[in-house]
Amino acid sequence: MRDEFEDAVNMTAAELRRWLDTDESRSVGQSDGGESVGHESGRRIVELLRTKKGDLTEADHAHMRKVVGYVHRHLAQRPDGDVTHTRWRYSLMNWGHDPLKD
Repeated sequence: MRDEFEDAVNMTAAELRRWLDTDESRSVGQSDGGESVGHESGRRIVELLRTKKGDLTEADHAHMRKVVGYVHRHLAQRPDGDVTHTRWRYSLMNWGHDPLKD
């Protein structure tokens, strides 16, 4: 699972942490008026990236599976044209994947 997660998450913990602090990051995703699901997931991903493999819990592995699934589904929905400043890219980046790094 860790290998699939590391393939899906192509941002470092530091890159993702910086991204999550931006207005663009906070502008996308589904929420109930508070923090979006993706933004919350991004914070969790930062923690997972900083956790030693042997210290990962079953809950950590479950979230890693969720991240891999989300990234793969979302990549399949890539819009046409330049995606640099799109909600599609911003949403993926909240989940730790910058499609412009591929």
